[in-house]
Amino acid sequence: MSTPTVTTGPLRRVPVQGRSVARVQRMLDACAELVDEVGYEGLTTTLLAERAEVAIGSVYQFFPDKRAIVQALAMRNMDAYLQGLSDRFGSETFAHWWDGVDAAIDIFIQMHRTVPGFRTLHFGDVVDVHLLDVERDNNAVIAERLAELLVDQFQLMDRARLRFSLEVSVEAADALIKLAFRRDTGGDEAVLTEAKTLIREYLHRAVTS
Repeated sequence: MSTPTVTTGPLRRVPVQGRSVARVQRMLDACAELVDEVGYEGLTTTLLAERAEVAIGSVYQFFPDKRAIVQALAMRNMDAYLQGLSDRFGSETFAHWWDGVDAAIDIFIQMHRTVPGFRTLHFGDVVDVHLLDVERDNNAVIAERLAELLVDQFQLMDRARLRFSLEVSVEAADALIKLAFRRDTGGDEAVLTEAKTLIREYLHRAVTS
């Protein structure tokens, strides 16, 4: 089994030894559980230390504050999402490029259902829409990576129109998926189906390949 990796962006000190890496992962797991239970505003470093069963000093050894912890969790979610995208694109053959966009939406929905904290945190919007990148909002980061995958797999022309349309699609999908999970904790299937139909029809009309 490979050693889990930890995104280094918001870390005060990068864990090197296996025990330190595992401790940081435990803190992030505890953070994910707590943001679902008490929200970002209710999250404290004391609660997190108790849930992760670590000393409060261990929390501050790696993170300066709760925002940094949530940022690290958001970045871990981002890594998981992008890995899921890469795996899906590497293992499936899509009839058309917008089927790849469908797959991207499916992974996003699945993370809402299976990844603790994701339904509350997503990629950090509850804290800061620029949590993943100071120059671009979180959804723009996702849209850019999706554009790169589509251009690479389907030999699309990397045009400004494609990137703009994908940014619009990601924003629309994000809003509708949030609506689906507000209506039903498991995700309202009628809303999710409409979301995918809307995005597919929009892309079909907005982008020609």
